[in-house]
Amino acid sequence: MKQKISQITKEVDSFQPKSLEEIAVFRLKYLAKNGILNALFNDFKNVSETEKKEIGQAINNLKIKIKEKISAFSEIKKQIKTPTNFDLSKPTKKNNLGSRHPLSLVESEIVRVFSSIGFNISEGPEIEDDWHNFTALNTPKEHPARDMQDTFFIQTDPDILLRSHTSSVQVRYMQNNQPPIRIISPGRVYRNEAISARAHCLFHQVEGLYIDTNVTFADLKQTLLFFAKELFGEKSKIRLRPSYFPFTEPSAEVDVSCNICSGKGCPVCKHTGYLEILGCGMIDPNVLDNCGIDSKKYTGYAFGMGIERIAMLKYRVNDLRLFYENDVRFLNQFSSEI
Repeated sequence: MKQKISQITKEVDSFQPKSLEEIAVFRLKYLAKNGILNALFNDFKNVSETEKKEIGQAINNLKIKIKEKISAFSEIKKQIKTPTNFDLSKPTKKNNLGSRHPLSLVESEIVRVFSSIGFNISEGPEIEDDWHNFTALNTPKEHPARDMQDTFFIQTDPDILLRSHTSSVQVRYMQNNQPPIRIISPGRVYRNEAISARAHCLFHQVEGLYIDTNVTFADLKQTLLFFAKELFGEKSKIRLRPSYFPFTEPSAEVDVSCNICSGKGCPVCKHTGYLEILGCGMIDPNVLDNCGIDSKKYTGYAFGMGIERIAMLKYRVNDLRLFYENDVRFLNQFSSEI
């Protein structure tokens, strides 16, 4: 036992720490619960009565020596010099913080407006089958949208494709829920179109659906007018033009007064003073029947808008491609947005 204590004492005396890591390892080696010092105290129980005084004193002296060695390391800490030419009170360099993409900002704003009047959010898959994307929505087999030149097909027989609108999300929701239904479906959609200042093969949509008893076209018009005023300002006006969609009857295109030219006419609005923002209409009874909803009891309306088109109007952007080019000079203009 005496020889063991003597050997450990020599090791402690010869230890010369040079870093924080070394002193930490040293402390754990000797003073930890499973360390060398505790092992000596456990062995001390088996020492004879005649040797206990001498060995006990040796162990205590060793403990004091170890603690002194650790305390002495404070001198090494003092040798770590702080640069004298560094001002600790000086403000740090400003970091270049990122910001949300303008399309994300507009989508969030659209969701906020419709959520405030009771619409819930519903999402679905971007890879769809023909039934959910076309057939359930009353789209005829000979409709141009089913052609390869208009839709990105992944496979045929059965037809699997990249969804061309988020209406497929509404179909899935109607299959699993009964009225009253009030949802919006934001998401990415894909169409085989040439990329230009006004079109892209990938874009974003928000589609809305409201089904209940006694829903009328007047309800649809007031909802869209409320949306336009909330998003573009109280002075905004809308106009509805008759149109055709397979899944709504009657159908209409909705234009909002162009805030780029204040309704005076410009290249963006084709000198009409209005810019098309969405399509809408009363849900065709066939669509309700396809989804298991009683078309004799319930009526409803649907609408769909392109987020890019809304963003172009809101931020006065005249080229849709700017949203996808990742040009920092363009994106930095939205850094103040939340």
